Amino acid sequence: MSVPVDSADDQVRDRARRRAVPVLVGSQVLGGVGVASGIAVGGLLAEDVAGSTALSGLAQTATVLGSAALAVPLARLAAARGRRPALATGYALGLLGAGLTVLAAVLGSFALLVGGLLLFGGATASGLQARYAATDAATPETRGRSLSVVVWATTAGAVAGPNLSGLGGRVGDALGLPPLAGPYLFSAVSFAAGALVVWLLLRPDPLVVAGGPVAPGPRPTVGATLRVVLGIPAARLGLVAVMTAHAVMVGVMVMTPVHLGHGGASLEVVGLVISVHIAGMYAASPVMGWLADRAGRVATVVLGTGLLAAALVVGGLAPAQARGWVTVSMLLLGLGWSAALVAGSTLLSESVPAEVRTSAQGTSDLVMGLAGAAAGALAGPVLAAGGYPTVAAAAGVLLVPVVLLLGRRSRT
Repeated sequence: MSVPVDSADDQVRDRARRRAVPVLVGSQVLGGVGVASGIAVGGLLAEDVAGSTALSGLAQTATVLGSAALAVPLARLAAARGRRPALATGYALGLLGAGLTVLAAVLGSFALLVGGLLLFGGATASGLQARYAATDAATPETRGRSLSVVVWATTAGAVAGPNLSGLGGRVGDALGLPPLAGPYLFSAVSFAAGALVVWLLLRPDPLVVAGGPVAPGPRPTVGATLRVVLGIPAARLGLVAVMTAHAVMVGVMVMTPVHLGHGGASLEVVGLVISVHIAGMYAASPVMGWLADRAGRVATVVLGTGLLAAALVVGGLAPAQARGWVTVSMLLLGLGWSAALVAGSTLLSESVPAEVRTSAQGTSDLVMGLAGAAAGALAGPVLAAGGYPTVAAAAGVLLVPVVLLLGRRSRT
């Protein structure tokens, strides 16, 4: 049973505050290595196993969809048992998924590959929930700083992961595995370490110390929550900004390794490009938060939309051999995603009534994940049909709804 916050021992709360953030930082670094190591080669592995460029986007799509599908069960587990078992379970599912992905590569089974990558998304879901765990036992004065440190920690693992692609390929080859399966061995080791760090060290559990669920009892349904969000102009803009940015980012990002591979790039080059992209996504998040506070949420959404549009123009015009320009495009894509996500999430959270805020945040993550999964699934056939410039152009169409909402807001 959760301990009410007003009766919890002060020493227990202080201990939870001191331990939670360092432990979560460690797990985020490990989880980031594992997730990014797989992302860097997922599209290439799917193309190799399926023998089809059109199906290559399903790799990241399955991971994103798995993360979205597992987010709600892991959140319910956290509410019932605490953050420690929930986060550890997510990493354990990611470990199982990485193992199945390696097996799928060996057997050449595309169906098994998709199943493995769905479970691989459990690690992503844990990584997303870790930022909320950082705020559970924090004081109001340190809550934002605690969250930003955990988000920032993702950068180290996420940037290091893709740069292990070449080494992972050599390790896989040395073990008699397909080279593209090798990076998933690093993912498995990273997820196992992340689960152990959380399970052994996240004590006392920050959510239990904070008193458990903020509002026990029935939660609003996804449909009811969406109706509330869509009925509030500011919340609607926040939701559309987050959904659009994630769909654009996933749709382009999953096809970039395939695009570079068609241009003869090595796994090391692919890993470097994806590392730069992920650095743009996470390393700049404190800056985007500062801009959202100082310049305003809507202005930062505008900035993010502009950066995404610039990324699509640069990437769409750059041939696969122009790796420098492709890298610039991916950096802009990451920065645009960061700005839109931070500002859009903040705008959504502060615009809805308190009684549906938690549900609105969860619904936003679910919608974001589904949008990203759909974009990733469609990106493969688009690439096969029209090439990378067509992928960029199609992603540009996805920006239209948020541009229209921003234009409507500027006229009111």
